[in-house]
Amino acid sequence: MSVRDDQLDTLKVNGEDYEYYRIADLPGIDHLPYSLKVLVENLVRNIDGANITDDHVKALLDWDPAAQPSHEIQFTPSRVVMQDFTGVPCIVDLATMRDAVKDLGGDPEVINPQVQSDMVIDHSVQIDKYGIADAVEQNMDIEYQRNGERYQFLRWGQQAFKNFRVVPPGTGIIHQVNIEYLAKVIMTKVEENSGKTLAYLDSCVGTDSHTTTVNGLGVLGWGVGGIEAEAAMLGQPISMLVPRVVGFKLIGSIPEGVTATDVVLTITDMLRQHGVVGKFVEFYGDGIASVPLANRATIGNMGPEFGSTCGIFPIDGVTLDYLRLTGRSEDQIALVEAYAKANKLWGDTTDPNYVEPQYSEYLELDLGTVVPSIAGPKRPQDRIKLSESKAKFAETLLAYETDKTVQEPVAVSTDFRGDFDITNGDVAIASITSCTNTSNPSVMIAAGLIARNAHAKGLKPKPWVKTSLAPGSQVVADYLKAAGLQDDLDALGYQLVGFGCATCIGNSGPLLPEISEAINANDLTVTSVLSGNRNFEGRISPDVKMNYLASPPLVIAYALAGTMDFDFETQPLGKDSDGNDVYLKDIWPTNSEVASVVDGTVSREMFLKDYASVFEGDRRWKGLDVPEGELFAWNEDSTYVRKQTFFDGMKATPDPVEDIHGARVLALLGDSVTTDHISPAGAFKASSPAGKYLTDRGVEPKNFNSYGSRRGNHEVMVRGTFGNIRLRNQLLASVGEEVTPGGFTYDFLDQKPTTIFEASRDYIEHDVPLVVLAGKEYGTGSSRDWAAKGTVMLGVKAVITESFERIHRSNLIGMGVLPLQFPAGESYESLGLDGTETYDIAGVEELNNGIIPKTVHVTATHEDGSATEFDAVVRIDTPGEADYYRNGGILQYVLRNLMK
Repeated sequence: MSVRDDQLDTLKVNGEDYEYYRIADLPGIDHLPYSLKVLVENLVRNIDGANITDDHVKALLDWDPAAQPSHEIQFTPSRVVMQDFTGVPCIVDLATMRDAVKDLGGDPEVINPQVQSDMVIDHSVQIDKYGIADAVEQNMDIEYQRNGERYQFLRWGQQAFKNFRVVPPGTGIIHQVNIEYLAKVIMTKVEENSGKTLAYLDSCVGTDSHTTTVNGLGVLGWGVGGIEAEAAMLGQPISMLVPRVVGFKLIGSIPEGVTATDVVLTITDMLRQHGVVGKFVEFYGDGIASVPLANRATIGNMGPEFGSTCGIFPIDGVTLDYLRLTGRSEDQIALVEAYAKANKLWGDTTDPNYVEPQYSEYLELDLGTVVPSIAGPKRPQDRIKLSESKAKFAETLLAYETDKTVQEPVAVSTDFRGDFDITNGDVAIASITSCTNTSNPSVMIAAGLIARNAHAKGLKPKPWVKTSLAPGSQVVADYLKAAGLQDDLDALGYQLVGFGCATCIGNSGPLLPEISEAINANDLTVTSVLSGNRNFEGRISPDVKMNYLASPPLVIAYALAGTMDFDFETQPLGKDSDGNDVYLKDIWPTNSEVASVVDGTVSREMFLKDYASVFEGDRRWKGLDVPEGELFAWNEDSTYVRKQTFFDGMKATPDPVEDIHGARVLALLGDSVTTDHISPAGAFKASSPAGKYLTDRGVEPKNFNSYGSRRGNHEVMVRGTFGNIRLRNQLLASVGEEVTPGGFTYDFLDQKPTTIFEASRDYIEHDVPLVVLAGKEYGTGSSRDWAAKGTVMLGVKAVITESFERIHRSNLIGMGVLPLQFPAGESYESLGLDGTETYDIAGVEELNNGIIPKTVHVTATHEDGSATEFDAVVRIDTPGEADYYRNGGILQYVLRNLMK
């Protein structure tokens, strides 16, 4: 008998019997971190004697906190969550896989999600209208006009696939909907053979890196690429190494004037400095009992910004209180408590059975030492104390100015906001947005109270500031209205613009044309302030160079100030009706005022009402014309949804992998190249390859929509890969050409500069493989599957870097691209490489023998015939990843297995 059979037990809760896998008495379980206990239960429950065995469980129970990751395990998520930008291509791929199965003589119906899979449509709403009463309705009308084809396709998927649900547009943001409704903490299912009900731990992966928000509930989950998520949907476990776990102890309490946002920016700063990439982070200690669930979710949300795989809290009384508040049933809450206590997952340090876990590394934060902070101008980990923000801004501004930058104020005249001058440092966008903060009533109520106080004193945002409020749940709109605060927000231009990610993912919408023209004609450096989690270059708006993260109340403060060149301690925001100076301290609410309003307005009834019909949608959703059938009827004229080409010519058995010969460099890049730099995102111009593709098909530029909305069309996406306006391809400098920002390169066959897309077509036509060379932290950022899909479709066979971020490395393998690292301490600069060489990579074929080579031999032949040779480290980290690479990608591997 296996451990799985031995540990099956019965749990009685409120008169109901549940089967469950008991891990409480397994040797070594007591001192394991909470997150690893979750993995133990996951392994025990899924033992199959092949992929998961008793030995895997024993290796995890024998975990050595001091050891480096070496043991591979298979993690089987209980469910998958998706947002629509990354989720649409997942469903396109599933639909295409059905066609491929049919072409290979199989039954298309074998392609279905094998676990519960939910998509929340939150990434498509754009802030076109703002500062008016019906902005939300107008923006939703425009959203449906732009995305009708995609939404029809998703409606088809909802009826064609089993275990697939869609939360329609206008409902909320994926991670907020997840913690407020989708997450169960403990899941149940009726076993087919016995008819008994099995209780087991909720866990999930999501096609968005901020899936870690759910860690605040004690649910283990993290973001994966769309490719990996599709495999999980199809019942494949996720191969991973047992990680090091960082114990993060929280003590003390948040001081007056400090918000949860300030706390999470401080934690992000600390963990980035410590180094937690590829590690689990777990919060523990007496102090967590005083950390509200909403704050835990805010902290968990920023896991990708820490660089960690997760940032988790254990289950305790705070968890139960939140489940009750958000409308979960009393039976469900009782099950969560009973299960957690029975399986030694209860995190209350006052419980007599509590044993403090052991960790690989330790950190501690006294919450009483946290000060008001912002982060920017281009990375979320670059924290700035608010008291130092004016000086830091002045230091940083110089790097963004050019000899074309006009230093004097520029006059602007608009119909919408009147006449005014704008200058460098002005805040062009001040947006309350993102699940990071809108899932947290304390910071949202604080924003409402600061709006009330500012309104009472006659203060207004500056006219050049684009103001917006885009919460992640309808509940937020309910409690702001119930507290009477929405009227005050409206008075300051913070009318509701939509329920979705909006500014945080680049859907800030256009600035007023007159403002945009003045910025670009005078090369002004304007800024944005948002209550989000990402502020990478080029992400928020093509007109805005510097982006800062801040709490919702500080977003409003900066809208009132109108500039980043501002000291809130010494400079007044304006004057009241009596002519007195008004400072930020005069309108900032106290912690007790915020808590009083939260306690008096946020209610269980709000959650029950708003989630009662969460999958139904409004009149627009219900009115869509939905196609039927097990196979999707692809429309060859569609510019939104097209049948993928990944499976074209696919054989039932894969060909052997081959060494790489005569490769050319497509891009030579520096450090911290993000998935935002690689993956197409945001708006694009008619002059770009993607713009030309659409105009050639009769699409007018005003109807281009965004790259994200066209992720279901690979023809658009491949043309935008490496197209970010902030990308600098140093290959151009290597051949003596000007480094043009954006998706440009040098074509060695045609011997001229051109776009990355056009060069790639030339290389593919002449059977020349391609490589990308880069520096440290390649692939930082969101789990964008098109950063990997686009790379392979450009003909790239290998990416050689100094280091990778976790998710993107995994995604490259999932698309059949080989991730390699320079030898430790080396870089392309130290090796004397400039991208003009041709590359041969030998030793890849060892993978055909069931071996993962530790290194492969790279020969870079210079133009003069000399050669630089080095051994590159192979970053295929597990046998499962090797299987994916041998098959040409994870989807091909899964499809072949299902066909068997």
